Amino acid sequence: MWIVLAIVSSISLGFYDIVKKLALEGNNVFHVLFLNTFFCTLFMSPVLVSTIMDMEGNFVHPLSHMYLFIKAVIVTASWLLGYFAIKNLPLSIQASINAVRPILVLVGALIIFGECPGPLQWVGIVLGFVSLAWIGFIGHKEGIHLRGNKWFWAGLVSVVLWAASGLYDKFLMLHFKPVNVEAWYSFYQLVIMSVVMLLLKGTKKRFDKFRWRWSILLISIFICVADLTYFMCLSEPGSMVSIASMIRRCSALVAFFYAVIVLREGDLKLKIIDQCLLVAGVLCMVIGSL
Repeated sequence: MWIVLAIVSSISLGFYDIVKKLALEGNNVFHVLFLNTFFCTLFMSPVLVSTIMDMEGNFVHPLSHMYLFIKAVIVTASWLLGYFAIKNLPLSIQASINAVRPILVLVGALIIFGECPGPLQWVGIVLGFVSLAWIGFIGHKEGIHLRGNKWFWAGLVSVVLWAASGLYDKFLMLHFKPVNVEAWYSFYQLVIMSVVMLLLKGTKKRFDKFRWRWSILLISIFICVADLTYFMCLSEPGSMVSIASMIRRCSALVAFFYAVIVLREGDLKLKIIDQCLLVAGVLCMVIGSL
């Protein structure tokens, strides 16, 4: 069952990347992210109310809130950097950068949870890093010099933070219900983004104008579905965070097909090679874990 949940999360993440690109095109990143956190909190508000009224639940203890606030800080930082990256880089390149996350999660799982990769898994790790190098080659051909491109590095740091969040989720699922984690970390994200918006307003710095788009609402819907199914996956007995993360990162394929078919991004053959490397790497790691 947890494999099915990971697949649903993967598909939702793919559409999440697409609607993010649509929402951020010529739009203000901070306003879009603030509304994203607002809608996520609104969707999960019934859960917030129920946990507040449950005086015998985990959420009476300040330590519980600290754990989820840390989760919110990591994810908000990752989202901010990732939003800027996806706004300023071709969708296919950013989606491929995101697909490197399972490699980082696997390394983290090896160190933290003692999961030992086998020979096939090591092949998958190598293919993942080859894929990342190949992204740099594609970007150079498209006139995007990734080594000196701040948006590329923003995307890469975003991936590292997201991988850290994915590993942290396994710890959270040992102590909290999936819906409670989704509800409270969304709320704390809204608190963080509200403070950020107030600070930015005080600086009077000029930003892109904000335009409402329905894709902004879709961002929140898809990320809530992706997160909830991922949390439910990790809470299942016998689930492995490394494998779940690998399956989840196949979301890059959804964004890739959209970028090629709808956005008509160039260097199709080179990007197909990159996707093949990613798929081969993920397959090696999944098969090697069976």
